[in-house]
Amino acid sequence: MNWPLAAILLALAGPAAAQDPSAMPGMDHAQMDHAEGRDMAGMDMSHMDMSGADMPGMDMGHAMTGAFGPYPMTREASGTSWQPDASPHEGLQVMRGPWMLMVHGVLNGVYDKQYGPRGGEQGFVSGMLMGMAQRPIGDAGTLQLRAMISPDPFMGKNGYPLLLAAGETANGTTPLVDRQHPHDLFMELSASYAYRFGTATSAFVYAGLPGEPAFGPPAFMHRLSIMDSPEAPISHHWLDSTHITFGVVTTGVVHGDWKLEASRYNGREPDQHRFDIETGPLDSTAARLSWNPTANWSLQASWADEKSPEQLDPQVNQRKLSASAIYTVPFGDHGWWSTTAAWGRRSSERIDLDAWVLESALKPNAAWTIFSRAERVQNNELTVVADGHGPAYTVGKVSVGAVRDWPLSGHLSVGLGALYAFDFVPSALDAAYGDDPRGAMIFTRLKLR
Repeated sequence: MNWPLAAILLALAGPAAAQDPSAMPGMDHAQMDHAEGRDMAGMDMSHMDMSGADMPGMDMGHAMTGAFGPYPMTREASGTSWQPDASPHEGLQVMRGPWMLMVHGVLNGVYDKQYGPRGGEQGFVSGMLMGMAQRPIGDAGTLQLRAMISPDPFMGKNGYPLLLAAGETANGTTPLVDRQHPHDLFMELSASYAYRFGTATSAFVYAGLPGEPAFGPPAFMHRLSIMDSPEAPISHHWLDSTHITFGVVTTGVVHGDWKLEASRYNGREPDQHRFDIETGPLDSTAARLSWNPTANWSLQASWADEKSPEQLDPQVNQRKLSASAIYTVPFGDHGWWSTTAAWGRRSSERIDLDAWVLESALKPNAAWTIFSRAERVQNNELTVVADGHGPAYTVGKVSVGAVRDWPLSGHLSVGLGALYAFDFVPSALDAAYGDDPRGAMIFTRLKLR
């Protein structure tokens, strides 16, 4: 991971002594609330570190709103996607002059065991490190720069064993099946600019190389309902595989609790070279409508028309649909509960393949997090035939796990966790997967919060 970047941002943070925002000169609490009067109660802002901030002349109300509109910054997740306003703030945040700086990261060391004829075992490292810088431009503009990197490429070109997963390739010629591909080193390098029209409306433009187009819910490693699990979902290529897109431009309009946005982007998925930055035409289109009706809910529906997304089937185009609902509520003094329900459809060559996901996580206190996920997927990539994909099979997976964290300092913790997964296949796949396909992972992690 890029630990020098983390060291720089932490050095800017100064002493880890958070201040009470109510005591900050110039803080306008009205600006912190929703433009239409939403109560900010229930939002966990305990992790925000304002130490070292240069307060004189700083419009803190402006800085505490989102990068794309006049709403709480906790609403923003991966790319330009939304999550509930009541989501906890996960990053270390400081002010330096007009700039608001934030860093957030997690590093997982995982031992993975998948059982059955198609199983395997492997140790690997996964995670991400994200840095963000945001500042006001004039009286109504907001500029944001964001970078995110991943240690995934160091796990090897074949990724890690994961029964019923499929997508991308390790060598440019053979599809990865029953393995989760590594994500690229550069997960996001993006910039955005938003302009506020009054107290409830804004327009924005977002560009990334790579970046995330306006499709689907937040990427799985950013969804509060499952981000503590080191296991990728088998529905990844239905809902959020576009979170690393090498070339994307998104424009959108926000009004109150609604957001309408559209993207042009490079539809080709990343290739097997995980350390480079790729380029390609902005040949694909996505559109998304998002609505946060209350502080606890975030809903979205999206559509995408992708040109030549698969490296191994370049002549095939694909259309996608998705819809999701996220519910998040505070739990106890230091905890939360978050649940996501999502559906996605991939359509190509007159074949529709659906995926359904239900995932939930409960943090009852500062130490423990319990998480679970259930998936049902129609997949035609589990068996490979000479002329392309095989027949479509409906398969499922249920996983449950927990992680226990211990603080090392005010903003760094170490955790130990485990999960167990049950896989479900039709009788036609019994010979391939055996009578009892399942998997397990144990992991330790470092988390910057």
